[in-house]
Amino acid sequence: MPRIGKGVYINFNCTFLDTCVTTIGARTLIGPNCSFFTATHPLDPFLRNGTKGPELGAPITVGEDCWFGGNVTVLAGVTIGRGVTVGAGSVVTKDVPDFVVVAGNPARILKKIEVKAPDPRLAEAEKS
Repeated sequence: MPRIGKGVYINFNCTFLDTCVTTIGARTLIGPNCSFFTATHPLDPFLRNGTKGPELGAPITVGEDCWFGGNVTVLAGVTIGRGVTVGAGSVVTKDVPDFVVVAGNPARILKKIEVKAPDPRLAEAEKS
């Protein structure tokens, strides 16, 4: 089952295969048709053995303030940092650091995001 932070928006037709936990950080926006696959299978076809072999898995962690375009796929074991933008149609196969734009199949870093707006966590702390 996914762990969803405050203010997260998940658009229609998203899929979460939850062999392991998927954690989505606060204020993250997820476009339509995105998939988060914590499940995986052995590469060895004889060990995989169709539906009789083992199902493996690894958790997915998404930081706060991320944005996923439509049709993004995130694979098992991936950690995506805070403030990351993932371009539409991307397949994220490896960890992504904070505050970057990634896109492609496999997704790769296209540029660093220079943050100009105030950190929303600081504004929330000032209200308390």
